[in-house]
Amino acid sequence: MKLGFEETQSSYTSGSQSARAWTEAWVKAWAYCPHCGSAKMPQFPNNSPVADFLCASCKEEFELKSQRGKFGPSVSDGAYKTKCERLAASNNPNLLLMNYDRTSLAVVNLFIVPKHFFVPEIIQQRKPLAATARRAGWVGSNILLSKVPEAGKIHIVQNGVIRPKELVLEEWQKTLFLRSQSLEARGWLLDVMKCVESLGKREFTLEEVYGFERQLGELYPGNQNVRPKIRQQLQYLRDRGFIEFLSRGNYRLRS
Repeated sequence: MKLGFEETQSSYTSGSQSARAWTEAWVKAWAYCPHCGSAKMPQFPNNSPVADFLCASCKEEFELKSQRGKFGPSVSDGAYKTKCERLAASNNPNLLLMNYDRTSLAVVNLFIVPKHFFVPEIIQQRKPLAATARRAGWVGSNILLSKVPEAGKIHIVQNGVIRPKELVLEEWQKTLFLRSQSLEARGWLLDVMKCVESLGKREFTLEEVYGFERQLGELYPGNQNVRPKIRQQLQYLRDRGFIEFLSRGNYRLRS
């Protein structure tokens, strides 16, 4: 894998069009599927509703977003209705996020948000386009990256350094258990994962996670038994190997 773009890949005079051509060509030439490891990632035809790339081996789909600066707490995406409709679909795409340097024409960061981290709570509806706009009334969406646990941001390239492929594949496999859960169940698991990560340490206690009881209660006002629900999520994460049980009320995040 090399990080530089080929300037000859684009004949556009527009900077944004050139950047899109460079980044898409780079993914096609150098990226690999984090699900099966295949290096064959053909591109969908232009203007496909959601996805940009397809793994030729396992058929995982990927949507690419690229920009010069690092991504903030949210990233703009396509039509809100289409995005919501695809959430529960088997071919909902995984998200590839790329930062590149315009001077050196090279990839700086590339990370993946697996599709099993997508729940309705991280899809934000944007305001309809004004009546004077070319697509008047069109409603787009934002993906709220700030609501995605760090375990759901798997780096292939980080700060200009290519991470080992085997480590990327291992991190991908670590959270695949989420795919077997319904959207509602996944929401609870992801929120508890975020709470655990926000503690900022590998070893933590049940009491520390109980400290998020009010926050979780506000997210799920219909649930009157938040503490038992927290224990249930921790048990599930333990059974799936995401966290490790140390002793009564004590846990450790698996590395």
